[in-house]
Amino acid sequence: MTKLLKLLAGALLVAAATIAPARAEDIRIIVVSHGQANDPFWSVVKNGVTKAAADQKVTVDYRAPETFDMVKMGQLIDAAVNQRPAGLVVSIPDASALGPSIKRAVAAGIPVISMNSGSDVSHSLGALLHVGQDEFTAGRIAGAKLKEMGGRNAICVNHEVGNVSLDLRCKGFAEGFGGKVKVVPTSNDPSDITAKTKAALSTDPTIDTVMALSASLGGEATLAAVKQIGMIGKIRLATFDLSANYLKAVAAGEATFCIDQQQFLQGYLPVTFLALYARYGVMPGGDVASGPNLITKDKAAKAIELSAQGIR
Repeated sequence: MTKLLKLLAGALLVAAATIAPARAEDIRIIVVSHGQANDPFWSVVKNGVTKAAADQKVTVDYRAPETFDMVKMGQLIDAAVNQRPAGLVVSIPDASALGPSIKRAVAAGIPVISMNSGSDVSHSLGALLHVGQDEFTAGRIAGAKLKEMGGRNAICVNHEVGNVSLDLRCKGFAEGFGGKVKVVPTSNDPSDITAKTKAALSTDPTIDTVMALSASLGGEATLAAVKQIGMIGKIRLATFDLSANYLKAVAAGEATFCIDQQQFLQGYLPVTFLALYARYGVMPGGDVASGPNLITKDKAAKAIELSAQGIR
């Protein structure tokens, strides 16, 4: 009987070890984004990642190419797969370029969550869920709002042509706006954005609306362009995302609104979900829409302080 009890006790210990949740120190999550080092938007995403790692007491590595480089990003994902993390978070600005690497992670048994970009392809590549906003829908909502405000002739200033998510923003904007829309391609250099916006406005003085795709880059640069030609108050200005300076312009009535996708959540929630999945096997049953939210003049002042802190 004593021998039997010892065998049963041993079996229970093995079973307990099998079902016990992973220890925090054993959980390592890798985040690979396409965000460029000079884009403040991605610093907010990274702040969310860092906060989630601290709250969940897990190890998180955040990696991104120095430029918008899909080859390099694919290599970063492949390297992450070789390290066998407890979970992988990826943005998907180009599914055709990154798809094979993401599928490789899924085939290796690594839980994957996509964030920010790629909501339309996330599940087909094997990701468990997506945290972000539908870019086309967000663009359409913004375009419809600016049309409602009287816009008839617009430019959509795209600082990263080829980034599918940004291209979708412009396409959605054009559909919602319904009037005349021209895409103005630029680099992600603010001085280049300002110069090309001024050139577009000078070429066609009937342009009454400017949509930018990033507050800290395109938004502030297009705002500077309109100020330099003395057209503040005469041209409707809007941008995707938030920055403290652009929010101040919205609060002052110089710009109409920002489209907030709450990128802090895009960094925070995937890490949190994967940590809980590693410990307990629990996962939300569907995608999480972090946006869009239109931040207009009546809401701007409340968001400025948190934006300056790198949270909004």
